[in-house]
Amino acid sequence: MQTISPFLWFDDQAEQAAELYVSLFPDSRIVSVSRYPEGSPGPVGQAMSVTFELDGLGLQALNGGPAFTFTEAISLLVRVETQEEIDRLWDALTADGGEPGQCGWLKDRWGLSWQIVPPVLFELLADPDPERAGRAMQAMLTMGRLDIAALRAAADG
Repeated sequence: MQTISPFLWFDDQAEQAAELYVSLFPDSRIVSVSRYPEGSPGPVGQAMSVTFELDGLGLQALNGGPAFTFTEAISLLVRVETQEEIDRLWDALTADGGEPGQCGWLKDRWGLSWQIVPPVLFELLADPDPERAGRAMQAMLTMGRLDIAALRAAADG
């Protein structure tokens, strides 16, 4: 049993966010939704909290109001093997008001930060040849959405 999980505070769209997220990743599902009852601080019937899984990782989302917002100080790192997966997730997560960032980072429409990164990037940056690793690093620093072929080409010189 997973005893530690991310807890995400949304203004009022936790359920919509969870629905999008589970639609994007395999082995994902909404586990449960608790709704605000009569006499509570939220609108009756609106999702209060959503328990969901993304590729087996358990998360909680709360509709807690506008008191807190997301920052880049925390992000969800997604390792993907292919350029097609990078492109699919990048496009889906930046759609409808999301924002592209640098070096594989983006914000979704709710302001949650994500990193969409191919494992080859970590391999290239850890290359024992410092010049090869440096060329990969310099290429990454010029990118928003990461480009696997361009990273490899840069590393190879």
